[in-house]
Amino acid sequence: MGVTFNDATKKLLDGNNFPVLATLNADGSAQTSVLWAKRDGDTVIFATVRGRLKERNMARDPRVSVSVFDQDNPYDYVEIRGTVEMTDEGGRELINELSHKYLGKDYPEEPADVVRVLVRITPTKITGNAA
Repeated sequence: MGVTFNDATKKLLDGNNFPVLATLNADGSAQTSVLWAKRDGDTVIFATVRGRLKERNMARDPRVSVSVFDQDNPYDYVEIRGTVEMTDEGGRELINELSHKYLGKDYPEEPADVVRVLVRITPTKITGNAA
């Protein structure tokens, strides 16, 4: 059986808290991005644009870490380590859904040549005081 989220982790992911994603650059150094995300069962999903550094890093090395802190009490946090899978299917719909979660409105229209990628993190380890 895989790693599952407890109630405290679900609450952090379901709230309007901003996750910080860490990926590995080609030289092995860390790269971080603040992003919008949501929980899908016991996985974390978010959208990015094909060609951005985080997308290139994840395509090369699918190991990631995402940390989520409670905006009202940053001592409540969780770190989720895992691997990603990416697909072009559903990325545009997800960014609009996340815009509603975080901003309460539709995401601005993007040029047709922008490819939105849906990224799914499957956890392998969960740590932190909300784990």
